[in-house]
Amino acid sequence: MLKGITIAIDGPAAAGKSTIAKRIAKKLGYTYIDTGAMYRALTHKAIVQGINMDSDNELSDLLRQTEIVLLPVNDTQAILIDGEDCTEEIRSQSVTAGVSKVAAHGTVRKLMVEKQRDLAAGMGVVMDGRDIGTEVLPDAEVKIFMTASVDERAERRFIENTKRGIHTPLEELKQAIENRDKADSEREISPLKRAEDAILVDTTSMSIEEVVDEIVEIAEKRMY
Repeated sequence: MLKGITIAIDGPAAAGKSTIAKRIAKKLGYTYIDTGAMYRALTHKAIVQGINMDSDNELSDLLRQTEIVLLPVNDTQAILIDGEDCTEEIRSQSVTAGVSKVAAHGTVRKLMVEKQRDLAAGMGVVMDGRDIGTEVLPDAEVKIFMTASVDERAERRFIENTKRGIHTPLEELKQAIENRDKADSEREISPLKRAEDAILVDTTSMSIEEVVDEIVEIAEKRMY
């Protein structure tokens, strides 16, 4: 008999996690939870309100006062901050530049993990981020660590930004991704790393559908 399971997808910036996770969730009829968007939402609100992003206390207080809703819309997901649609705003360059710093704070992460676990409770879920398999959902039935070369990830981000009307030079994006990788991997609290029982999927030379099919096949074997 099929059962709802939890699928955790981790990996570095621009590895294609969100795109893949959304498609897997749709294919399986599961709920998709974009944890990166949650940190981006907090970062955006902090920028708007002039909160000190070096202060764990100020950011955690802000998070306690903030409602973040992930709302499925057709094949995408809208991000509501205190009832306002900020889906595009959280993808700005200023948010991208600041989100690693915000996500590195201990109390902020603790509060976010509580929110993420609550969202995942009692249903079939696909959740992606940096520390899902290691910290947020350590008992997930399926753990995937998705990666791709820096050049490939920069190219993907370039195409994604261009579609949004954001024109950032490719080399600048490549440097930003390398910096993000370093910050995410070296932070003291919940660093980006592959869980011991996570399956490595290198998407560099794979199409989106190939990746989706591979992970769905892995997941279906755990549903019985």
